[in-house]
Amino acid sequence: MTEPDPNEKRPGGAPAQPGSSAQTPHASGAAERAAKLKEMQAEQAAKLKEVQAELSKSLRHSPVVLEQQAQRAHDVQLRIADGITAFAGSMNFVYLHIALFTIWMLFIESKPWPTLTLIVSLEAIFLSTFVMIGQNRQAAFQQAKADHDFNEQELELKTNTQITREIHTLTTELHNRLLPRPTRQQS
Repeated sequence: MTEPDPNEKRPGGAPAQPGSSAQTPHASGAAERAAKLKEMQAEQAAKLKEVQAELSKSLRHSPVVLEQQAQRAHDVQLRIADGITAFAGSMNFVYLHIALFTIWMLFIESKPWPTLTLIVSLEAIFLSTFVMIGQNRQAAFQQAKADHDFNEQELELKTNTQITREIHTLTTELHNRLLPRPTRQQS
């Protein structure tokens, strides 16, 4: 490292004094505080990223979804209704009915319409009931998820507002410490 030339002129036109490259104690302290503030901000940002990574690993689904799945797995009636609804909404259900109705009409009864109509009507009543049960449960789930999402967004908004205020406070404090205050001239 080279020593500053004492004969070298500074930007203001005054010659440089030996050791003038060192900062004044006030400027040095302010620079140290600014460096500490930056270091603290970097540490906090790193901690925040770690927490976000852990949270995203642990919560692959919304807590509402996990709660709903646990509730469905616990209740036998809900598991049965889920199974029937899942099967009734599949193409296998359609193929099975085509086969059963064809066999019924061709081989079981010579005049199948009255009995077959009764069976199909009863089946339609039960299937529509299962569909409505599924829709009601889906609506309750969507409402619970919407409530959860709303609460999470409100919490995030409050957190962001608080962080913004803290950043403003830190920026103002840093500005006040690093930049000299203008002196008022008396007239």
